[in-house]
Amino acid sequence: MVDLNKEIVTLPAYRAIGLKWDGPYEEVPELKKIIDRMSQKIDEVDAIEPDIQLGLSYHLRPDGFVHYSSYEVDEDHPIPEGMVDIKIPELTYLKVHHRKNQNIGETYDKIYQWIMECDYKPYEEAGKTYYDPLPIKHERYPEEREFDNPHFDILIPIIKKDQQS
Repeated sequence: MVDLNKEIVTLPAYRAIGLKWDGPYEEVPELKKIIDRMSQKIDEVDAIEPDIQLGLSYHLRPDGFVHYSSYEVDEDHPIPEGMVDIKIPELTYLKVHHRKNQNIGETYDKIYQWIMECDYKPYEEAGKTYYDPLPIKHERYPEEREFDNPHFDILIPIIKKDQQS
């Protein structure tokens, strides 16, 4: 049973630099290699929080998603060759800590269930089509995580149900 230890937080806008993956669900093993590769490239970015790797997922394709394995950086940090930058606006999030030894799918199911029953809905960027009921998923991985049994923070951008995206 997953215990949904949640809070609502608003985070300021920030910029991240990292590696982009855009692929179908069946190629997720390749994504894991990119996440690992980005963690090895930490010395190429002057990360604001070098012990926190970001996983920014956007469900912009019907068969998969776009993912940025990245680190938060200063606004003027140059983009290393082969990397991309992404700007995240100030957003309000449902923040949940996923613990080790919990099923990640169950954690996301509980998040979705909570959102469907509350005064919030998932935030969607205007003009974009999403293919998942939780269209944007931001994850914050501590450096000391285990790849096969991770603990990390999940942040789902949300807005009040009566608000426009």
